[in-house]
Parts: sequence; C-alpha cells; structure tokens
Amino acid sequence: MSYVALARKWRPRRFAEMIGQEHVRRALANALSSDRVHHAFLFTGTRGVGKTTIARILAKCLNCERGVSAEPCGVCASCREIDEGRFVDLVEVDAASRTKVDDTRELLDNVQYAPTRGRYKVYLIDEVHMLSAHSFNALLKTLEEPPPHVKFLLATTDPQKLPVTVLSRCLQFNLKRLPVELIAERMTQILTQEGIAFEPAGVRLIAQAADGSVRDGLSLLDQLIAFGGGRVGEAEARTMLGTVARDHVVRLTELLGQGDAAALVRWAAELEQWAPDHAQLLDELAALLTRIALKQVVRDYAGDELYAPELLERLAAALTPEDVQLYYQTAILGRRDLPLAPDPRTGFEMTLLRMIAFRAAPGTAPEPRARDGTPRPAGAPARPGTGTAPARAATAPTSTASMGAAPPSAAAPAHAPAAAAPSSATPSSATLAGPASEAAQSWVGILAQLELQGAARALASHCVLLGRQGAAVRLGMDPRTPVVRTRAQEEKLAQALSRYFGEPVRLEFVVTEALPETPAQSEQRAQAEETEQARRSLEEDPTVRALQERFGATLLPESVRPAK
Repeated sequence: MSYVALARKWRPRRFAEMIGQEHVRRALANALSSDRVHHAFLFTGTRGVGKTTIARILAKCLNCERGVSAEPCGVCASCREIDEGRFVDLVEVDAASRTKVDDTRELLDNVQYAPTRGRYKVYLIDEVHMLSAHSFNALLKTLEEPPPHVKFLLATTDPQKLPVTVLSRCLQFNLKRLPVELIAERMTQILTQEGIAFEPAGVRLIAQAADGSVRDGLSLLDQLIAFGGGRVGEAEARTMLGTVARDHVVRLTELLGQGDAAALVRWAAELEQWAPDHAQLLDELAALLTRIALKQVVRDYAGDELYAPELLERLAAALTPEDVQLYYQTAILGRRDLPLAPDPRTGFEMTLLRMIAFRAAPGTAPEPRARDGTPRPAGAPARPGTGTAPARAATAPTSTASMGAAPPSAAAPAHAPAAAAPSSATPSSATLAGPASEAAQSWVGILAQLELQGAARALASHCVLLGRQGAAVRLGMDPRTPVVRTRAQEEKLAQALSRYFGEPVRLEFVVTEALPETPAQSEQRAQAEETEQARRSLEEDPTVRALQERFGATLLPESVRPAK
C-alpha cells in the first residue's frame, strides 16, 4: 500500500477534530443546529489553516444521510464519498486553473438541476480571488439568489482581491494562524499514535517553522522523519532547518550580559563553521530574550521545551530588565536591516556591537564624542552655539515637592553613568550633575544637547524637567500648551534622553498649570521683550518722530520686528 502523507492521513473529518478556529466552528455548529444555514460562505486565511477542510466538513454536515447536523456520522455513503473526494454533488473547483468566464458559465449551467445523490449541491471554489472580473460578474446573480438546493463555499488566501459585490453576498469567516503551542500539541498526538520516537524540542522547532500553518508543519514533520531515519530529534531538526544549536544562542546571551565586545566578535566568527542563517540567528536571540523578560516579570514562568526554567532563571539574574529590552529591540531592528548590510555576517556582527555600544557601563561615564565619532576635547561644545555639554546625570535630579518627586536621599540606579566630577567629590543624589553650572543643569541646557527636530523638539520645549528617579524621567506640561503630544514624538524624545543620560529611560508626563517657565515660554518672553525694545527704539528715533510730525505718519506696533 502506498504511503499517505501525514497532512492527508490526519486531515480532520469532523469539527471536533480540528484545532483552533473555535470562532468558526461555533458559528457553523450553531447555524446547522438551528437550521439557519446561509447559501454562501467565504473562508479566508493564510495557507494550511483549514479553509478547505472546514468547507468539506460543512458539505458533509449538509449531506449526511442521518440528517443535517453539526456532527455528521462519518460512516454513511455520503460521508465516506465526501472524505474520499468522489461525492457527485460536491463540486470542487480550483479557480486558479479555471479563470475564464466560459469556465464559470459552464459551471453555473448545472446549478439549476437538483442534486443527484445528496440533499444539497455544494460548490466549493478554492482560491476564488483568481477568477477574472468577467467570471465574477457571471457568478454574481447566481451567488445572490441561488436555487434552494445549492450552497456556495468559497475559499481564498487574498480576500482583498475579491470585489465588494461578492463579499457582500457571503458570510465571511477569517481563519487565524495557529499558535506554536497548538501545532506542537497536534504533532505530538500524531507522532504518539504513529509510534514514532520524538524529542519535544525537535517538535517545537518544526512547529515554529510551520509559521502558523498545520499543513506546512505536517509536511515538515514528514520531511524530518525521513531525514532522521524514522525519528524526530532536535539535532536533526536544526540540521534540516539550518538553525544553529540553542547552546550557541545561550552563549551569545551570556556574552552580552558580560559586555565583552571582543569575545562576542570571536564567537560570531566561530559560528561561521556551521554556516548559520544570520537572520534566523537574530530571531532565535530575540525569542530567548523574550523568555528572559517573561522570567524577570513572571517569577513562576516555566519556560518551554527549548529553554528550561533553570536556564532562564540564571540568565534573568545575569541581565538587567533594561538591558534585555535594549538587546531585544536592537535584535529585531538588526534583523530588519540585515538585507541592507554589505553581507549577512557583517550585519549580524554590527548588531551585536550595537547592543554593547548602547549598553550603559556600570559606574563609568561615556567618553564625550563629536558628531563624527571622534573623542571631543574637554570643554568643547557639542554643537556651535550650544556651549559646554552638561555632565551626565549620576542620579535622579531634584524635582518640586508638589510633584511627588523622589526625596534627596533617593539611591542612584545601578547602571547610571557617574557624574563628570573629581573622584574625591561626592555629588548629592538629588542633583542632575554635581559640579556643572546652573545653566548646564537646567532643562534648557539639556535640551540644547538633544538631537531633536520638528514636532519632537517642539514637545520637549513645552516641557519642564520635574525630576528623575532611576529610569523614570518626569516631565511637566501645561494643559494650555499648544503642542500636540503623540506617541511617535514621545518615543523620539525618550530615545534622545536615553542617549543623553547614557541608559534607557522612560518618560512620565505630569499635566498641571503650576509649573516653572518652559523653554518655549522663555523664548516667547525673550522675543516679546526684544520686540518691545525695538518698538520703543523706533518711537524714540528722531527720524521717525520727524516723519510723524511732518507727514502725520503712524507707527504700526504689530509690524515691528527686532533686527536679527
């Protein structure tokens, strides 16, 4: 007897055998039980999630010889013939190969005739979006008012290509991509019943590679069984899929925790002997960092088949939550930019180095650098006209007591850069930076050093620094401020402040009218004073007075602008 692929052999034949898609199963079961079955259904979703399978089960429910119900018997002649694909009243059409209008008209010529064997004549049109515009026009009238013995079941992976006139005539069900856990559970059941030896980690890798599709997962599982000589092992799965061993990913994470850039580069070079897929390697690293972050937040997080809770516990203790978030964000951005790199290995190495470069070294201040990356001499301004760069914050700055700021004894965060002061000095834990001048300590001084433009700079100029405690930076805003605050502007401001303070920060906005003068208000006041001074100077100018007396000239105050 010829071998039957797992995807075909274990195809669900009843709603109860399907995994996931509960929202579709429940709606169809209720419609069948109450005898309120629509004449046209549209099933959408990515490949291998069960569109055609659900349509065939629905056809079986409608034509079971024991009556219409959500639980077909599966043993009568109609049920067996539908399962075997030879039921005369179930007409399956592949729209990809029958796109012409003549094919559609030929198909619809038989709609008016009663079913030969079953209760209903069911038309199952797969990949219906491939039909031509003329074919859709030919289908519309029949789709809207079919004979009572006809049901249309349409399936597509691209519903956006369907005309709205077709969508409005169908009940539409969107089938979701299935989570890794459900696919792995289904594979485990199949392997157990097939009597095939397997390792849970190997099954998990195949379920991840399935990308939400059960059919793709079972096809990969068939391939792995053949590749592994009748067993499903983790090593065989990684070799077949081209992924590196998880020990290598764990080692990368450990080196990131140590902050050893040289060791990271050496390890990345050693990985080349396995010819890794660098994009997949970054995916694996991001996945591990996600589990570490979960372990840090949810203490009883048990991990999964790939990473044991003991390992996650050790890595969670070795990395700070801020570093985990930074590494994760850098990994996914590096994954996105990998095609732009000179070659994948270079892009991968630069992503690792970027993680280390953005990580704040405990107890040290980052060396001042110019815009081109070269070290900047002490006291040199960061940009022309901005003056000396203010020292980095050692601890939380003082904030007004009415805003609920941290007391002066608030402890410094573990990874905050030290103040640019002599080692013998002990700056107050409530100051922005010990020996810096008052101007440099002000929000205006900080704002001058931030690389911000446009709306994000406008937002910053309408704020007042209330204080900083750990990673939290509190900014005050007047509710009457004209600027519009959006999430994109907040993210740009937070990134600029993270670069300034040398560690990731999060923003906390306090909206109140009881605030000191903002940089924007200060600038407006200075402009108003300059304008007023210019107006007085014009009024006192002898030439202007002579013109007024001789010709009756009038000075328009609103037209006065200070000279630049």
